Amino acid sequence: MKHLPKHLRPRWRYLAVAIESWPHASIDRETFQRELWYAAQNLYGDTQSAHTDLAVFNFEFSDGRGETIIRTRRGTESHARTAVACIDEIDDYAVGIRILGISGTVRACEERYFNAWTGNKKESNVAFENESRPAVIREVCVDIATGNINATGNTDTGADSSRNINTFTGATRLDFE
Repeated sequence: MKHLPKHLRPRWRYLAVAIESWPHASIDRETFQRELWYAAQNLYGDTQSAHTDLAVFNFEFSDGRGETIIRTRRGTESHARTAVACIDEIDDYAVGIRILGISGTVRACEERYFNAWTGNKKESNVAFENESRPAVIREVCVDIATGNINATGNTDTGADSSRNINTFTGATRLDFE
């Protein structure tokens, strides 16, 4: 099979994306890819979402933070950005997604936008609502454990409310002053 000439090959752009969620959230590449496709399809329909041709590369997510690269066709970057902006929940976990930038190659995308972005966190106990509670401290955000969650993610309800998994409340440094 012959290769297409260079001027007929599809040209791609790569979006660097940062993902943030609760520390106990578990999100994998397939789930993120599915939500991205659904968001694009719901927003633009079958033909435009197929033309945008979104694909997820280099997905990493742990401890509530992650990063990935999303490939899209050149000229459809704005469609890809708005589809990503429509994602607010993945597997019943609330997520915040931020597009760090766009590059023409995967290598440039990694070098420009992902140098040591993840991993800047520490765990500690903080005083919140007159109690000492476990927290995950990031640059400007503090996620504080506030209670137990059941199997559906609702706080302190149902038969599974005795499970010992913490829910987290986001706070900023101003909340502690």
